[in-house]
Amino acid sequence: MGKLLAAIAFGLAVGVSGLAMAEPLKIGMITTLSGGGAGLGVDARDGFMLAIKKANDAEITVVTEDDAMKPEIAVQIADKMIQAEQVDVLTGIIWSNLAMAVVPNAVAQGKFYLSVNAGPSPLAGEKCNQNYFNVAYQNDNFHEAAGNYAQQQGIKKMFILAPNYPAGTDSLNGFKRYYKGELAGEVYTQLGQTDYAAEIAQIRASGADSVFFFLPGGMGIAFMKQYAQSGVGIPVMGPGFSFSQDVLPAIGDAAIGAKNTASWAPDLDNAASKAFVEAFKAEYNRLPSIYAAQAYDTANLLIAAKGKASVKDADAFRAALKAAEFDSVRGKFKFNTNNHPIQDFYVREVYKDGDGVLTNKIVGTSFTDHGDAYAEKCKM
Repeated sequence: MGKLLAAIAFGLAVGVSGLAMAEPLKIGMITTLSGGGAGLGVDARDGFMLAIKKANDAEITVVTEDDAMKPEIAVQIADKMIQAEQVDVLTGIIWSNLAMAVVPNAVAQGKFYLSVNAGPSPLAGEKCNQNYFNVAYQNDNFHEAAGNYAQQQGIKKMFILAPNYPAGTDSLNGFKRYYKGELAGEVYTQLGQTDYAAEIAQIRASGADSVFFFLPGGMGIAFMKQYAQSGVGIPVMGPGFSFSQDVLPAIGDAAIGAKNTASWAPDLDNAASKAFVEAFKAEYNRLPSIYAAQAYDTANLLIAAKGKASVKDADAFRAALKAAEFDSVRGKFKFNTNNHPIQDFYVREVYKDGDGVLTNKIVGTSFTDHGDAYAEKCKM
């Protein structure tokens, strides 16, 4: 009898193990690894893969490809990953125009998509989907926090500018939602633009008290360098992307003292964040950016969900994602009804740390437990 029970137990163990091995989690990461936006994608990839490495789970596979910041390439990669690679989850897209090209089709095919960055308003509102989770923010959020900060500071006349693509529109809409002063100018630039002489001339002539700009990646570097050289002298502020860790070394000392808003900074005081910053520096020999932090959280959410449910059981896996039971670098973290975060947003200031590295420190809080403006349009 004892031998029979042992044999049954062994058979069950083998069956359970075999089932687990037959149901790995395969993740397709589509991100920008070349061109002017490469710094953002590299940081997102590195943050994501750091969490995967720390998890040491042989059943998790990540396939990574470069979208070159082009929607048509992102769509081709997504189709290949879904049809040929048979991934369970897609992630990694930085740019909102690429997300709008990829996400609706992916979730329509029953795949999960977890955003490490792009958060266009339609996907938070009328085009929300139960299989789409944004682990970063909704596009307007950082800009709303900046607008709220500008309003709190009593700034009377702002000049605002952003690129002409979905995140740029969301950016300025978000800023204006909370800033109620006068606009000295509102300008949309070309996506990928590198010459800002005309816009800087407009700023000079505008009579503005301050400038708010959202120009991520190489666009922001070009703008800030030209702005500093112009000697205009009007203070600048922006969302965290405008003064993110990936662009600060290239901007240089011209960024010191600039205020910006984000959901995280390297000095955020919680255990998960401190461990992340230390591990990222050890792995990559640089400080992490907000893009890396968001991607790290995204990977850890997936790892936590995998520990609770099989991705083959879509309902159970979806519920595990929604529960968000992981240690976020942002501290408290939960999803709103539209699968976008409810979180705190901080005011940061660019400074040089003790090692002479340009980075951000938290100097205030703009919002506590802040959601997004589109959740009520989501019919989930």
